[in-house]
Amino acid sequence: MGVVAKRSSMTFYSNGDDHYSHRVRIVLAEKGVAVDVVDCKESELPEDVAALNPYNSLPTLLDRELVLYEPNVMMEYLDERFPHPPLLPVYPVARAESRLFIHRIQRDWCKVADDILEGKVKGAALEEARKDLRDGLVAVSPIFNEKPFFMSEEFSLVDCCIAPILWRLPMMGVELPEAQCKPLVGYMKRLFERDSFQASLSDAEREMRD
Repeated sequence: MGVVAKRSSMTFYSNGDDHYSHRVRIVLAEKGVAVDVVDCKESELPEDVAALNPYNSLPTLLDRELVLYEPNVMMEYLDERFPHPPLLPVYPVARAESRLFIHRIQRDWCKVADDILEGKVKGAALEEARKDLRDGLVAVSPIFNEKPFFMSEEFSLVDCCIAPILWRLPMMGVELPEAQCKPLVGYMKRLFERDSFQASLSDAEREMRD
């Protein structure tokens, strides 16, 4: 008798261009979750997403009766539901620190990246945004001399948030000064070579660095 492949109970509606969708896809790949990934745009959402998500937004994760539409909530849910490998520390203080790192990345880097990627800034403001992002990355580069991942010996949800931004640097017109950023460049290489990262890439994301 042949083995019948079990259909996934989980569906992930994902924008293949979007770094928030990308961070969740990295977690899904890291955990080896069986999931149906539906690549779509917010302007052309499938009817079931529009019916279930009050914000009509992407990404949206459906797991049986559960509907999630905030990427960081999705990441923590996946980490708790599929505990191996763990992507947040065990102890409350370290977990809180990781959440704070994600919050700071959101405020300091993701907001600037959104402005650039969504075309919200032009001319001098665009150059200033690129400089802000580049300077922020240069400033943290030395920490990767200490540990292989962001303030950690192990790959974590923090890295899942950073990796999509770093992957999009060429697309944003942000060039890192290599002499000052050797530790960061090494970190990027470690991230991009991970099996989970390679598996997470959409067709659109692969083309960003072709």
